[in-house]
Amino acid sequence: MAHQPRFDPYEAGEHNPYDSHHPGYVEQPAYGYGSNSSDEKGHVVSELPVIGSDGGSDFSDIDPNSGVKRGLKTRHLSMMALAGIIGPGLLIGAGGALAKGGPASLIIGFGVIGLVAFSIMQSLGELTTLYPTGGAFTGLADRFTDKAMGAALGWNYFIIWFCVLANEYNVLTSIFSVWTTKVPQWGFFLIFWFAFLAFQLLGVESFGEAEFWLALIKLIGLFAYFIFSIVYIGGGVKGAPAIGASTWKDPGPFVNGFRGVATVFVFCSTFYAGVESIAVAATETKNPRRAVPIAIRQTFWRIIFVYMGSAIFYGLTCPSNSPGLIGASKAAVKSPMTIAIQNAGWEGGIHLVNAFIFVTCLSACNSSIYIGSRTLLYMGQNQKAPKFLGWTDRRGVPIPAILLTNACGALSMMNLSTGAGKAYSYIVNLSGVSTFLVWGSISFIHIRFGRAWAAQGYSRSELPFKSMLYPYNAYFGLAANIFLALIQGWTTLSPFNAGDFVDAYILLPLFAIIWIGYKLVFKTKFWRVDEMDLQSGRRRDVDDLQKPAVGSFDSGSRPSLWKRLWTNF
Repeated sequence: MAHQPRFDPYEAGEHNPYDSHHPGYVEQPAYGYGSNSSDEKGHVVSELPVIGSDGGSDFSDIDPNSGVKRGLKTRHLSMMALAGIIGPGLLIGAGGALAKGGPASLIIGFGVIGLVAFSIMQSLGELTTLYPTGGAFTGLADRFTDKAMGAALGWNYFIIWFCVLANEYNVLTSIFSVWTTKVPQWGFFLIFWFAFLAFQLLGVESFGEAEFWLALIKLIGLFAYFIFSIVYIGGGVKGAPAIGASTWKDPGPFVNGFRGVATVFVFCSTFYAGVESIAVAATETKNPRRAVPIAIRQTFWRIIFVYMGSAIFYGLTCPSNSPGLIGASKAAVKSPMTIAIQNAGWEGGIHLVNAFIFVTCLSACNSSIYIGSRTLLYMGQNQKAPKFLGWTDRRGVPIPAILLTNACGALSMMNLSTGAGKAYSYIVNLSGVSTFLVWGSISFIHIRFGRAWAAQGYSRSELPFKSMLYPYNAYFGLAANIFLALIQGWTTLSPFNAGDFVDAYILLPLFAIIWIGYKLVFKTKFWRVDEMDLQSGRRRDVDDLQKPAVGSFDSGSRPSLWKRLWTNF
């Protein structure tokens, strides 16, 4: 089919950064590559821009559309994909999942949700490598579905990090009760609130470097626990018997049957939330065409090593009927790690686990503020949130968005009040169904993009990153997330609990209300496949200015093993 000419999907009067008559216009060529010409197939091709002549070129340190700085390196994004966002949920919350579902349910839950997450990341890899634009999948929804869906998706995604941040602050401030009670919990909150605010204002390079080292510590800590588990299971701990697979015999592999499995699905969706966050960081990455595919592939190892490894060893070393998993008052005591270490004879192990939880909290809070603020930034720049949230300073730091996102963490203090504690638990639990809504939307966007790509005469061989098993993986991701969003509140039906039922399903109608409301107010259009803009928003890697990227998708030669390993690191 002949290639269709470029269609401008922006309606008259709407913000369009590519409209030369718009006051916010930044001059840039189609694709962001330079002057254009057509090849024999009729596709638009480009030449490299004259460096320094165009402030909006691919090689600018500041993204010309969003105003953020391109300061993240490939190794930053790779480590974020491997262990970023992994917080106390995996270390503490997994204990609740183990108690309610049993070790077999834990493996099933992590495995099924992991398969869905892998499908979502394949879709994101194809989309984000080609379009590393502001707003991540929120911006992609604007482009390939409807700007109203982009608004609903953006606010829903912010809700995830609003909930996660409140929970992380709560855990971060409570873990100090193991060591001291002289400082009140709200005192620790104020200390860390201002510390995180100051750190976020330093810029994206500081964020990326901190996440790199914190993620590395998390991987080392998990690896050490896995080694301990193998030794403990095999009887290598002095004074402790070889437990083998005894926890699978007593109390058994399942707790509460299918009801327990369904409960674990909700837990696991919360633990996996954030694997998609590398798409948010792509705009601030120096070399997205190199870094994003590497990070996407790292997700497979994250699922296998971090999640499946944790599920297997938690179930083998910690009985699901351990009193501490549910009834303990201190966070570290609820961790399966702590229970396993203490059962092996080391009572002081709680302090080591507590320190490890502290490190994961630092990373989780840091990442939650970053992701939430960038989501608000894009919405503020595109008529989906108050305009002041779309402002960045000359260093590319979105100060208003960071301030508002961090302020949401103050809700964690609700948990200190007996009356507000229940409301706080409802707020935190919203993040589970939000994850399914976001993931399902990503699959739907990918399906729409694939149809437009084919309808406008492009070949999949032209994509810098190709999703595995497309379109089947995208349809699987869409169907799986619809199913999981519907059944995740199943346990509230019998016996019926009105509060828990509303908490489980309230975001489904809210998503529709935002979509329909925005559509009615702004008169947005659901794009046909031949109307979608497939050209704007692409850019080349910053490092391509100096030399061809080693191991990049444009390189004709395959780099050596050592160069590939170094690029991954």
